[in-house]
Amino acid sequence: MIERSKFNVERSTFKKLPLSVVSFLILTRLVTAAPTNLDELRTGFLAHLNQERFSAAMWGVKIVSLDSGKTLFEHNAGKLLKPASNAKLFTGALALDRLGPDFRIKTSLYSTAPPDKSGTLRGDLIVYGRGDPCFAERFQNGNYTNILRPIVEGIAAAGIKQIKGDLIGDESFFHGPPFGTQWTWDDLQQYYGAESSALTVQDNTVDLIFKPGLRVGLPCRITTLPETSFLTFSNRTITMEAGSRRRISLYRPVGENVVHVSGWMPVDGTNFVDAVSVHRPALWFVALLKEALAKRGIRVSGRVRAIDWLEREVKPIDLGKLVELGSVSSRPLSEIVKRMMKPSQNLYAHLLLLQVGAQNAQTLAPWQTTEDAGLAELGKFLEGPGIPKRSVLLEEGSGLSRGALVTPEATLLLLKFMTRHRHAAAFRESLPVAGVDGTLRNRMKGTAAAGNARAKTGTLRYVNTLSGYVTSKSGENLVFSLMLNNYSGDDARAALDNIVVTLAEMESRSEP
Repeated sequence: MIERSKFNVERSTFKKLPLSVVSFLILTRLVTAAPTNLDELRTGFLAHLNQERFSAAMWGVKIVSLDSGKTLFEHNAGKLLKPASNAKLFTGALALDRLGPDFRIKTSLYSTAPPDKSGTLRGDLIVYGRGDPCFAERFQNGNYTNILRPIVEGIAAAGIKQIKGDLIGDESFFHGPPFGTQWTWDDLQQYYGAESSALTVQDNTVDLIFKPGLRVGLPCRITTLPETSFLTFSNRTITMEAGSRRRISLYRPVGENVVHVSGWMPVDGTNFVDAVSVHRPALWFVALLKEALAKRGIRVSGRVRAIDWLEREVKPIDLGKLVELGSVSSRPLSEIVKRMMKPSQNLYAHLLLLQVGAQNAQTLAPWQTTEDAGLAELGKFLEGPGIPKRSVLLEEGSGLSRGALVTPEATLLLLKFMTRHRHAAAFRESLPVAGVDGTLRNRMKGTAAAGNARAKTGTLRYVNTLSGYVTSKSGENLVFSLMLNNYSGDDARAALDNIVVTLAEMESRSEP
């Protein structure tokens, strides 16, 4: 299994800082010892936020006791700020509320007639997707060769030994563009900006392993995982002398599957790992499926092709007139939400918003998208915790949008609401744990917050956020939302973590 987290906009490994910066962070602890009362806590936090290094930045903070209901500290809590991946808190809560933790996403196999006695399917085989993200190696114990095994087994179980017609990937379940609103073009070749599709495979991303050529002057070698010819490479790399510094860059133009690779590696260099997203993932799905079927001895005589919502508007599909030869169900929604939250997986988050929208598609006007329907349902959901709609201005499901805005107050209200929600346990278990897993696995280690704080991170350029739960040393359950915008310092995450660690070290309680 390839660890792709270091290429994510939501990087899960804490950036190594120069010694001078580390020393500076140690010297600027909020307080010299754990605060003994609420006044000391507030004084320390205010001094932390008002440091000169944050003079051009914008902080938004709110911290509340879940036990007493008392506000421990707030600063700009009603200001709209960019949430980055803190937006996933809203998407995950919405999906659990509207669909339930046991909900499973169904992928169906359709044809106009069943196979004959010899196992020959005379017509086309349609793989009809509904947004299941589980056709990926992360759900197959890191085995790339098994990512489509459930579908292959479903086709074999239907008695199909040969397909005379085409193999069609139907992604028309979702209506709208393959990208979330206001995703930027330079994110789209990255795995965290992969196209969304009702028929998704391997997170719609190809992992790449680069090795030096066998001798100086030769191009570097490129291996794809999974093995695929769907992407083609313009390899302009070169193998350099031993000891040279490695530099590899990728460029996949939007709307293409040609990857231009440039740079160099030393002949004695170790493998370099990167990843690139795939254009038209539904077509890639059936291309991989045809290869997997061939290995199983099931031959497809026709072409592989994909059909989206625009084509179905011209040629609608009537599923009631087709024969469902089999189906595959996803893992339960609770597991998908966890695999979305902990590594901060953008594709899964947006697919969950689209899934909620698709369940309410009957309310759509002709010009609206499934994304619109999902956001409309989010607006209704926010009425439960009493969150004003104007304080949550999300545009898609992941937080990758540069136009999204949320107040710390709104995030805090959501987190409080989810502690008493019928699916509170599933929501809480989905969050990264400080010093243990997900995007927090290397943060706050060796502190009172490690193994204690559960929180969702958020990272975009000049944006860092952290919102969740922590228990103080006195046993008081606290909820917090920390948002830092317009700050370019390397110490942004440490500035957030420092607040959470201080809360975990609190020996006093907020009750009278």
